[in-house]
Amino acid sequence: MGISYSTAKWLAPTAFLYDFACQQYGLFSKPNMLDIHNQNMSFWSPQPQFIGAFFFPQQLFQLAWLYRLYKLDPQKPTERGELDQIVDFVPYYALGNVCIGTWLFFWNQNRLDLSNIFVCINSFTQLYYITSKLQPMNTNSTSSVLTHIVSKTFAGIGVLDFLHNTSAGFFKDAAPSTAVKVLTGLGFAVGSALSDWIFGGCLVYDLVALTVGQTGDWRKLLGAYAVGSAAIVGAKNLARPPYNGEGSGYEKLAKDDVQDRV
Repeated sequence: MGISYSTAKWLAPTAFLYDFACQQYGLFSKPNMLDIHNQNMSFWSPQPQFIGAFFFPQQLFQLAWLYRLYKLDPQKPTERGELDQIVDFVPYYALGNVCIGTWLFFWNQNRLDLSNIFVCINSFTQLYYITSKLQPMNTNSTSSVLTHIVSKTFAGIGVLDFLHNTSAGFFKDAAPSTAVKVLTGLGFAVGSALSDWIFGGCLVYDLVALTVGQTGDWRKLLGAYAVGSAAIVGAKNLARPPYNGEGSGYEKLAKDDVQDRV
């Protein structure tokens, strides 16, 4: 899924602007995103303000990441490895932004069955990238750190989007069954055990958002899951620190690759 540097430099910001414009449509159209949310409550419906609170700082990290995409020069050996880390994520980033932006049109038309298609594409694409394609973080590389933050927060909120849209679209007004309760606990426990601080923190945040959005005993159980997930993430990452300051595989690319991708 590799692309050239020149393609990445127009594709990534275009996708960002498309998603940002669609978000404004979702906020200010009638009915808006919140109206549809309130009409379609279910057992995985989060407190909607938590999504907005996540969205704003994540946008700032995206802008910093996009700035480095433009700032770094592939012709400079010292910057090529930095840029390669960013460009590697661009196709997945662009697809995710297009899916999230397009999702809004169907969500605001109350076609949650169709909007769920775009949620699934985005969520599973981002999860695939962070589990199969993302290089280990190099804490001495700003590009590596930012790529980890942007990709893992995309995947983290993607988990919440998937749970939210799926339950609202196909299980409106439903109470959580025993199977849902068990699978929710197991899914987040396993995810937390496999996560670093960034993605693990996003999973805990997802559970807190779900907790605040629900009521009764289900709310208490979700709260317990959030505490348990936080403990798992903390214990796992304190025992085995996930990051290092060593060079990544991107720095080992052949010099000919620069000309191939420009």
